[in-house]
Amino acid sequence: MNDCGISLQSSIWLMAGGKSLAGRGRIELLERIAEAGSIRQAAIAMSMSYRAAWDAVDAMNQRAPEPVVSRSTGGGGGATLTGFGERLVAVFRTMESEQADHLKAMDRRLDELFSK
Repeated sequence: MNDCGISLQSSIWLMAGGKSLAGRGRIELLERIAEAGSIRQAAIAMSMSYRAAWDAVDAMNQRAPEPVVSRSTGGGGGATLTGFGERLVAVFRTMESEQADHLKAMDRRLDELFSK
C-alpha cells in the first residue's frame, strides 16, 4: 500500500471471440494439468470438482483458436497441454508480471494525485 492508504487492484482475463478464455484460476488449472498429467489430479490439487475442471478445460478448448489441452483415452487416460496451451500459460504469466509493474507505477501516481 502507498502513503495515501489507497491502492489499485486489477485482474487479467484473456478473451477469445468476446468470451472469457482464461484468468488466474484457469491458468493455474492448466499449470497443474501440465504437472500432474491429469485433469482429475489437477482438480484435486485445486480443491475443485472434476466436473468444474473439465468444464473449464472444455470451455478453453472450445473458445481458443487451437485446443489448449489434449486428453488421452484408455489405459488410465491422462491429459497434456498442447503447444498452444503452453504458450497461453506463458503469455498470461508475462502479461500478469507486466501488469504488476504497471500497477506499482500507478500506485505511486496515486500518492502524487492525493497529495495535491
